[in-house]
Amino acid sequence: MSDTDGKKPLGLRGSGRPGQVKQSFSHGRTKNVVVETKRKRVVVPKPGQAAPGAASSGGPARGGDPAKRPAGISDAELERRMKALAMARAREAEESAQRQAEEKAREEERERRRAEVEAKEREDREREEALKAKAEEEERKQREAVERAARKAAEAAQPAADGEDRRGGASTGPRKTDRERDAARTDKTAKPTRGREGDGRRAGKLTLNEALGGGEGGRQRSLAAMKRKQERARQKAMGQSGEREKVVRTVQLPEAITVAELANRMSERVADVVKSLMTSGIMATQNQTLDQDTAELIIEEFGHRVQRVSASDVEQVIETADDRPEDLQPRPPVITIMGHVDHGKTSLLDAIRHANVVSGEAGGITQHIGAYQVTTDGGAVLTFLDTPGHAAFTSMRARGAQVTDIVVLVVAADDAVMPQTVEAINHAKAAKVPMIVAINKIDRPAANAQKVRTDLLQHEVVVEEFSGDVQDVEVSAVTGQGLDTLLEAIALQAEILELKANPDRAASGAVIEAKLDVGRGPVATVLVENGTLKRGDIFVVGEQWGKVRALVNDKGERVDEAGPSVPVEVLGLNGTPEAGDVLNVVETEAQAREIAEYRANAAKEKRAAAGAATTLEQLMQKAKDDKDVSELPILVKADVQGSAEAIVQAMEKIGNDEVRVRVLHSGVGAITESDIGLAEASGAPVFGFNVRANAPARNAANQKGVEIRYYSVIYDLVDDVKNAASGLLKDEIRENFIGYAEIKEVFKVSNVGKVAGCLVTEGVARRSAGVRLLRDNVVIHEGTLKTLKRFKDEVAEVQSGQECGMAFENYEDIRAGDVIEIFTREQVERSL
Repeated sequence: MSDTDGKKPLGLRGSGRPGQVKQSFSHGRTKNVVVETKRKRVVVPKPGQAAPGAASSGGPARGGDPAKRPAGISDAELERRMKALAMARAREAEESAQRQAEEKAREEERERRRAEVEAKEREDREREEALKAKAEEEERKQREAVERAARKAAEAAQPAADGEDRRGGASTGPRKTDRERDAARTDKTAKPTRGREGDGRRAGKLTLNEALGGGEGGRQRSLAAMKRKQERARQKAMGQSGEREKVVRTVQLPEAITVAELANRMSERVADVVKSLMTSGIMATQNQTLDQDTAELIIEEFGHRVQRVSASDVEQVIETADDRPEDLQPRPPVITIMGHVDHGKTSLLDAIRHANVVSGEAGGITQHIGAYQVTTDGGAVLTFLDTPGHAAFTSMRARGAQVTDIVVLVVAADDAVMPQTVEAINHAKAAKVPMIVAINKIDRPAANAQKVRTDLLQHEVVVEEFSGDVQDVEVSAVTGQGLDTLLEAIALQAEILELKANPDRAASGAVIEAKLDVGRGPVATVLVENGTLKRGDIFVVGEQWGKVRALVNDKGERVDEAGPSVPVEVLGLNGTPEAGDVLNVVETEAQAREIAEYRANAAKEKRAAAGAATTLEQLMQKAKDDKDVSELPILVKADVQGSAEAIVQAMEKIGNDEVRVRVLHSGVGAITESDIGLAEASGAPVFGFNVRANAPARNAANQKGVEIRYYSVIYDLVDDVKNAASGLLKDEIRENFIGYAEIKEVFKVSNVGKVAGCLVTEGVARRSAGVRLLRDNVVIHEGTLKTLKRFKDEVAEVQSGQECGMAFENYEDIRAGDVIEIFTREQVERSL
C-alpha cells in the first residue's frame, strides 16, 4: 500500500505516521512491510494553567486554582503529590551532588596514580638511559682500544705497503684517509640493535613488577643491602678501606651440625658455605646435616679454629667448682623423720612445730613429703622432712634419706620394730647419715622402750644405753614429753657434723615433690642444698627448665630468695619434673633449653632401648609370655609426682604368673579428656588419687562408658586393684574323691554296649560324678558315667558294699579286675 492510491496509510486520525520495515526470510528472500510509527504525545499547558510543580516553585498555595486543577483531585491529594515531587527532586539533586563528588574523587585518584606511574616511568627511563649511556661509554672505550690497536698494526704495515706502491706503480684509486677507514670499519662491525633496547614502542608500557615497585629483573634490593652500600660509601668518604678485617673465631663443633647452623657459628654467609661444599664435591642445602669431619674441613677452609664437643658437653655450663673454705658459712641441718606407718612421725613433727598437719592428710596417714622449717627456743633453725611410712612409698623414703643430714627414726614403744622401720634403717645406712632413735608413744600403758632397743640390735643399731653411738630419746607427741631432749640431741649431732655451704654461688637443690597446680601451673618443692635461689633465676631441673616466677616458703609466704637448707615451692617451670631431680641455675634460657632437650632425648633413647628386644628369641619369649598372662590395664592420675610414682610401684607388685597390672599412663594433675580417650581405646578404668576429672572429661566418660574412681588413701586404691586383678584369675578346679568300685565281670548288652558289673568297695558311686578307669594303678581313661543301674533300675547313687552296673560314655575297653575311681569337681575362686 502506498500514498499513490490516494488513501491514507493505516492509523487513527493521523496519530501515527507511515514507515517501512524490511523483513528477511530464508533463502535470501526479503519483503517490505508498511507499519505505523506512533509519536509521543506532548501535553502543552494552556496559557493560564500552571505547570506541574508550580506549587513547589512559588505557585498558588494549596493547589492553585480549583478550576484549573485536574478533575477528581482534592487539595490534600494535590499538596501531597507536590511534596512528594519536591522531595524526589531534592533527593535527585543530593544524589547528583554525591555522584559528582565521587566522580571528582575518582578523577583525583586517577590523576594521582597517573602521576605516580609517570614518575615511575620517568625513573625507569632515566635508569635505562643511564645504563645505556654507561654501556655506550664502555663500548666506545672498547672500540677506541680496538681502533688504536688496528691503527698501530696499520702503521707498522705502512712502510711495506709504500714500498710495494713504489715497486708496482701508482695506486688504482684515491687513498682513503684514516678517519674514513675507521668510519668504514665501524659501520662493518656495528650491528643494528633490535629488541627491547632499540625498540621504543614498549617504552611507555607499564609492567606488573614496575607497578609494584620492583627493580630491574623483578628484584628489589633488601634493606640490609642498602645499609651495606651506605656503610661502604661512608667508609670510602672517610678514607677507610672497604675490606673488613677477618675475624677468626673458635667454632664449637658437635657430632652433627646443619649447614645453616655451621654458617651461623662461623658468622659467614650460608651461600659461601654451600659454595665451598660444592667446590669440595658435596652437594648440600642449608638444612642438610654434616658430620664432624666434613664440618671441620669447612671451618679450617674459612680460617677459623675448631673445638670439637659432644652432645653431653651442654651440661658443662652447670657450675661444679669446689667452694673455697673461706666462702663457706654455717647452714641449718636437714632432718628427715622416718619410720613405720602409724608410729607417730607426723604427730611428733606437729608437736615440734606447734601445728596440726595430721588433720590435713587423708586417713590420718602421710602420703606426701612435707618440708618445714622450725626455729627452736634456743634460736637454732632446723629443716624437717616428713616422709610417708606406708610400704608403697619406698622411693619417697629413699629420696628423703638422700638429701638429709640427720635421720630421726620414730619407733612406737607399744609396737616395736616393724617392716618399714627396718626399711628406713636400711635407707639411712645406704645414705651414710647419722641416726637418732625417737621412741614415741611412751605415755601408753603398753609402752616398752627396752624392747625397742633390744629389737634394734638385730638390725645393727646400737643405742648409747647399750654402749653404742646412736642416740635414743623417749618422747610423746601427745604430752610433749622428751621433745626438748630430742631437739638438743639434733642440735648436738648437727654441731658434730659442722654443716656449711656457700650462699654466694649459683643455686643447686633437690626436688622433694612436684605437682601440677590449677592456676599456678607446675610447682616443685625444692630443698636448696647450695647457693641462693633468687626470683628471676633461670634453672634446669631434670628434663624441664624454667625461670623462677615466685618462691613460696613452708608458711605460704612469698619470698625473694632461699638460701641453703631452705625448702621452697618454685613456680615458673615449663613442665612437671620428676621427684628427686636436681635443680641447677644456669646463665641463659638458651643453655637451660638446650640442656633440657638433651636430657629429654637421652631419656627417650634409653626408654626405647630398654623396651626393645635385642634377639629373635627374646621377641618370641615376650610374645609367648604376653599370650599366657592376663593383663589389667589402668590409668593413674595423682596430685603430686611422688604419689604417682608410689602408686605405679605398688601396681607393679600386684600379680603373679597368670595376671598382672599394666599402668598405661601415670601423670600429675586433673583427669582430662585425653585420658578418657586413652582409657576407652584400651578398655581401662581411670584411678584418680586426690584429683578429680574436669567437666569435659566427665561428659566424655559418661558418653563412652569409662569408669572413673577417686581415692584419697593409697590402701583403698591398692586393695581395689588387687581385687579387680583377682577377678581375672581362672577358677581353681578342685577334685573330691567320693568312692572306689571294682569291676567283677563285663557284660555285653544290645543297644547299650559293654556294661561293667561292679562292687562299690569304698565311699559312694554317683551318676553325675566323674570317673577314672585304673588298670594296674595306671589311669587309662577319664570321663563320665553313661549309666548307673542297680538290678534293672536306673539309680542316682550306690552305697559302699553294694553291686551295680556301670557303662562309660564313649569308652568300652573295660576288663574284669579294673578299678573305677569316682570323684566330684568344684570350682574355687582364687585371689592374689
